[in-house]
Amino acid sequence: MLKRSFVIAGKDLKLSVSGGQGLVQAVLLGLLLIFLFSLSKPLGGTISPQAAGAIFWLASAFGLVLVFNDLFSIEEMNGARIGILSSPAPVHAVWIGKGAAGFTLLFVSQLVFLPATAAFLGQTVHGPWWLLIVTLLGADVGLVVIGALLGALSQGQAARESLLSVIVFPLLLPVLLAGITLFGLCFSPEHTMGYDKWLGLIFAFDCLFAGAGLFLFPFVYSGEE
Repeated sequence: MLKRSFVIAGKDLKLSVSGGQGLVQAVLLGLLLIFLFSLSKPLGGTISPQAAGAIFWLASAFGLVLVFNDLFSIEEMNGARIGILSSPAPVHAVWIGKGAAGFTLLFVSQLVFLPATAAFLGQTVHGPWWLLIVTLLGADVGLVVIGALLGALSQGQAARESLLSVIVFPLLLPVLLAGITLFGLCFSPEHTMGYDKWLGLIFAFDCLFAGAGLFLFPFVYSGEE
């Protein structure tokens, strides 16, 4: 199953990068949000580390919606979903492949958001780099697990095109809150204590929704249009 998942992920990445829609839109929207929020910075002042973390993860969440809408709409426009369902590949391979492709695109977007956060919001990483990296990767897993599940739910009918952006944000609140708090600790020069419980929240969130995705995705992806 993993081999077929890698094939699906490679196909999605190739189509997404060649089309240039999901990734480019996510990067441009994220940069626009970071720049616009930087305008609220007082003259000669700085934005607080907590606020900078919130802006970074808000840009990431909106980028997530654009990335997964693009990944699933590629197949809907060409009627390829029926062909995938008719193939011998297990449906879970589609979920894992979409998640891997979405994780890659989201992470590439965030590699642009991080220096933009430092440049426009005046932030510097004072905390340990390992905490920043672990937070980034752990929270991204939670984001793409939900994005890969709900992205399939939002496709198939024109009336449901905006469904992903409506239902995804309430579900993402716990992992976004943890990511914002931990990034605030990393950007703050004062202390980095109390990060263990937030890392535990991210890990629990990832495990919970990974299990839910494994159970629910076959019903969501193969549902009637």
